[in-house]
Amino acid sequence: MTLEQLRIFVAVAERQHVTRAAEALNLTQSAASAAIAALEARHGSKLFNRVGRGIELTEAGRVFLDEARAVLARADMAEQKLAELAGLKRGRLLIQASQTIASYWLPRRLVDFRRAYPGIEIKLSVGNTADAAKAVNTGMAELGFIEGPIESSQLKITEVARDQLIVVVAADHPWATRRKLNAEDLVQGEWVLREPGSGTRSVFEDALAQLGVPASALNIVLELPTNEAVRAAVEAGMGATALSASAAVSSLEAGLLSKVALKLPARAFNLIQQIEREPSHAARALVAAVTGKPRNPKSK
Repeated sequence: MTLEQLRIFVAVAERQHVTRAAEALNLTQSAASAAIAALEARHGSKLFNRVGRGIELTEAGRVFLDEARAVLARADMAEQKLAELAGLKRGRLLIQASQTIASYWLPRRLVDFRRAYPGIEIKLSVGNTADAAKAVNTGMAELGFIEGPIESSQLKITEVARDQLIVVVAADHPWATRRKLNAEDLVQGEWVLREPGSGTRSVFEDALAQLGVPASALNIVLELPTNEAVRAAVEAGMGATALSASAAVSSLEAGLLSKVALKLPARAFNLIQQIEREPSHAARALVAAVTGKPRNPKSK
């Protein structure tokens, strides 16, 4: 049974005339008659009585008419919903972002997106870079935003912004007034860092390796799961840490932290997408918004 057969049946039932129904549907009379005959033959039920030169519904036909109308109404509604999704009038977008991006870079962009597309529901989950990559790979999130390096043949990676990591200490820490730090200082100092898997930690460890300091040589006295916890521990006088300048700016301005004279390279904020999944219209729109590129509904 097809929707086309149902449309023909309803049109014939409403007009009680095959030729008029066919004309209304822009079909030949033979095509309309064949559709009715196919329905009757397939289900073994007579839908119309032929009375003289006219037709009328049988009891089975009257019952079936209500159901056919309901099915066609549901099909029309489903088509409307698809049209609304394509037009970004409604939809749901699942995003996973690492902490620095989720806290300091992404919110303003999500607000702008929501204002442009108020019918799109956005659900943002926060973790570290490894969490975001896993969520996108497994389909738990359609888009991910990460700040750490990652290698995956299943992910499309697009840089969307740059961020500056800095090393900070409490205002009364000995390093606060030092003009220069050497490798020995970095090894002997105490460190408060994010957990393994964090983009901030990964980028910091890569930068230290370029300075000849392996991550295993660091004296890590605390590992904490959020930027806020790390910042608070260092403000309280527990060692040094590496943070995004965005995460540290309020404490620097308040005099609770001091920036250390150790230059770290800028890092990328990256958008990640699973390469084998067709992006939704909402995902394409957000990607266009954060990359500044027009969305292409035909591209993967």
